[in-house]
Amino acid sequence: MSETGNRLRKLLESPNFDPQTYVKQLSQQSDGDRDLQEHRQKIQNLADETAQNLKKNVYKNYRQFIETAKEISYLESEMYQLSHILTEQKSIMESITQALLSTDKDETSKEMQAAFPKETEEVKQRTLTSLLEKVEGAKNIMDIPGRHLVYNGDLVEFDVDNMSPIQKVHAFLMNDCLLIATWLPNRRGTVKYKYSDLYDLESFAVVNVKDNPPMKDMFKILMFPDSRIFQAENSKVKKEWLEILDETKKNKVSKEGHKKEEEAPTSPIRSEVSTNPFELEDEEPADAEESAELGIEWIQELPEDLDVCIAQRDFEGAVDLLDKLNEYLKDQPSTQKVKELRSKVDERVRQLTEVLVFELSPDRSLRGGPKATRRAVSQLIRLGQSTKACELFLKNRAAAVQTAIRQLRIEGATLLYIHKLCNIFFTSLLETAKEFEMDFAGNTGCYSAFVVWSRSAMKMFVDAFSKQVFDSKESLSTAAECVKVAKEHCQQLTEIGLDLTFMLQSLLVKDIRAALQSQKDIIIEATKHRNSEEMWRRMNLMTPEALAKLMEEMHSCGISFQQYTGDGCWVNLSYTMVAFTKQMMSFLEEGLKLYFPELHMVLLESLREIILVAVQHVDYSLRCEQDPEKKSFILQNVTFLHDTVLPVVERRFEESVGKPAKQLQDLRKSTRQVRVNPDSTTSLV
Repeated sequence: MSETGNRLRKLLESPNFDPQTYVKQLSQQSDGDRDLQEHRQKIQNLADETAQNLKKNVYKNYRQFIETAKEISYLESEMYQLSHILTEQKSIMESITQALLSTDKDETSKEMQAAFPKETEEVKQRTLTSLLEKVEGAKNIMDIPGRHLVYNGDLVEFDVDNMSPIQKVHAFLMNDCLLIATWLPNRRGTVKYKYSDLYDLESFAVVNVKDNPPMKDMFKILMFPDSRIFQAENSKVKKEWLEILDETKKNKVSKEGHKKEEEAPTSPIRSEVSTNPFELEDEEPADAEESAELGIEWIQELPEDLDVCIAQRDFEGAVDLLDKLNEYLKDQPSTQKVKELRSKVDERVRQLTEVLVFELSPDRSLRGGPKATRRAVSQLIRLGQSTKACELFLKNRAAAVQTAIRQLRIEGATLLYIHKLCNIFFTSLLETAKEFEMDFAGNTGCYSAFVVWSRSAMKMFVDAFSKQVFDSKESLSTAAECVKVAKEHCQQLTEIGLDLTFMLQSLLVKDIRAALQSQKDIIIEATKHRNSEEMWRRMNLMTPEALAKLMEEMHSCGISFQQYTGDGCWVNLSYTMVAFTKQMMSFLEEGLKLYFPELHMVLLESLREIILVAVQHVDYSLRCEQDPEKKSFILQNVTFLHDTVLPVVERRFEESVGKPAKQLQDLRKSTRQVRVNPDSTTSLV
């Protein structure tokens, strides 16, 4: 910048700069309008330079802006995970506190039940009976003695896949089961609901669903392999449902345990008189040995140790303890104490399974990739639930892929977007396949599920691909490049033995066929329009550079063009024939990039129809033209089409496809007839 410009910049940047004073001084010092115009130009140049510097600084720091935004996003995700962990720890501490206080509550409730046993049970049964009278098809619910109502209320059921409301239901929680009834649209008397489903308390698990506005106050009921999601009226009602469901399930388990303990000593076992003198001596040591076997310290503390492992998220340690117990009890007789121990352990196994299922749910963070699921998947497989692990793993990865595709920004350039889309999808698919092969190496029955999942994932990819490439009416050359990129990325999967090329082709064939036919129609219309204005004159390119460029284009298409150039910048062909040749060769190359075996006849017939338009035009021109000089020029164009262009088209098609183009060969024979007998009155069809 000049010295004058620097002084002007410093003046404008000074903190005491006053625009009005500056303008007055400038007006007084200037000799006329010309000085003011020059000064205005200097200020404008300074403004342009400042704007340019600002743009350079923005571009220079653009990467830092992106990295900072990524770091903020990562920090937000980590804070969310930390908040979730703290929430889990809080719930664990509350459950421990409730467990410590449950002893006093149980004693109080036993005293109340002892004081008013009949009245309480009768009241609960009468309440349940009166409520079930409003449910159509629930007459046999009260046939089981001792069944009474614990809790009931209205809920809204949501679809598990798309989280849309399905129906309004009324749930009846009893001491041994859960009844789901739907609302009747047309009420009949006192009947308001219709019986839908009845679940035993031991047949399902209850999972809290984290609030994600507007989806809130929800909880999930898992009945392998199905699940149902319900929404409560508010957070207070949801908390009551979760607490009462958990408490009722525990009460049923403890009640059945006490019942077994009471039945064991009162079972009517008659002692038989034995004649073996050693049998009485062996009985007492056998009982002592049985109690000694289960009296080992680590077995007595096993249920509590499992609770600690689950609370501390030490899933491997919990499964190790279970494996150790199963190995120890494998050769032990099935006694009453062993059954009691197994019932306690089974409850912990259910809790551990619920936690592992939640770890694999799509509600958790998906940023860790397939490796983040390895821990939960491996432990579920060790628990003998490989089918559930496979299902949850694939659902988790499907949600991750779908989220990644949705977060991908649609750029202005379609090819750039397709590069990013293919990179994200096929990389995720490759990582998922490698992780699946590693996790389920010993479970060959799960591989069919992965193949089905791959097809659904590929369909999701093709939907996003077609929406951007074909629905937006991109040019055929752009579509060909995009399909080529997708094919190349799909070939990468063959390194792990997964070939999805045929699946990709079958999903794209409909859109590609429509694109080829649309481009064919455009070329035919453009050719007919040029034919209508045909004057059959030699083409003059005006400059040697333009002639060299045309020759280079023809050479890149495989056409020998040197013999058709004349003196200076003249070409011994018509403009219509040259334009037709360039357009048809471009269509051929783009069509071969899009070629699938299913598109063989589509591409071949499209080429035939395009060439037929040119052949019919020269045929008609030869029959109608009376000037011998122009007729000779037309025959020269026919020779170029027959001897140069069509053989290149046939050879290029056969080299790429591997099959001869019989329809194009037959069409070339018809052009030979035009060249040999130009005065024929028979038109070509």
